[in-house]
Amino acid sequence: MSYAIIFILLIMLELAYFRLADKFNIIDKPNLRSSHTTVVLRGGGIIFLFGVWLYAAFFGLDYPWFILGLTLVGLVSFADDIHSLPDRVRLLVQFLSMGLMFYQLDILNLNDWWIVIVALIVCVGIINAYNFMDGINGITGGYSLAVLVPLICLNRQYEFISMPYLYIVGLSLLVFCFFNFRTKAKCFAGDVGSISIAFILLFPLGRLILLTGDLSYLTLLAVYGADAILTICHRIMLHENLGEAHRKHAYQLMANELKTPHVVVSLFYMILQTVISFGLILLPVKHYIYMTAVILILLVAYVIFMKRNYHLHEEYLKSKI
Repeated sequence: MSYAIIFILLIMLELAYFRLADKFNIIDKPNLRSSHTTVVLRGGGIIFLFGVWLYAAFFGLDYPWFILGLTLVGLVSFADDIHSLPDRVRLLVQFLSMGLMFYQLDILNLNDWWIVIVALIVCVGIINAYNFMDGINGITGGYSLAVLVPLICLNRQYEFISMPYLYIVGLSLLVFCFFNFRTKAKCFAGDVGSISIAFILLFPLGRLILLTGDLSYLTLLAVYGADAILTICHRIMLHENLGEAHRKHAYQLMANELKTPHVVVSLFYMILQTVISFGLILLPVKHYIYMTAVILILLVAYVIFMKRNYHLHEEYLKSKI
């Protein structure tokens, strides 16, 4: 009954946000770098923040420092959706919020301060990479479900986090996907959505890694990680400003230059990550060997894809000069 009530509340909150966004003109206008062509409401991913707040309201404030960090990073990201904030402000809040998550995870150990600093940089990098990958209908919601479902299965074995937390995150993703995972999206996640859901998923993933001592569970983020990191490397090779918007990700080339429907590309990323994740869980292969094999296969696939198709993006850019 609690889940049914929460699901209804999430739908009502999302619809209420749509009215608010429409009234205050919180929209995403297409530009040269966009993968969409129509004006769409921005910030629908605030539902992920609402979901965690409802979890705390119904099931107790089990993770107060994490929720405080999520609230800070979510609200600042929402403010950035409305009016662009300086990069230093966003990064400062992201590091502060991640520090609060680390405090909740009980890993702020001064004796291993350098490990904490490296972990902070990596985790802030992950939530920003998640944000970079939010560019077409359905990809953020669909991919996040592909990360969440293996976490739910693993939680049945290891019990590293409250199961209602994972279920309610799933409900918020389903509500968002209903409005976003379609040919004509009602809303986009916005920075508040992509940053928040990355933060939300990193928390149970971090608890799982700390409980098992197995870093290979980062494979649950392998597809996004490969696309984001290799695209950054590609842009560095092209001497581009990494702070500028672009459409060079593999998924963007699929959706834009190859004209593959957004929902098909999103489904591909979702299914690929699901298969990889359950391969890690179910196959009788040592996790680190499996992770290495996955990384190498994704690397080769990315390079082959770009060699075959990147010229289409260059032709697109020339056509806009």
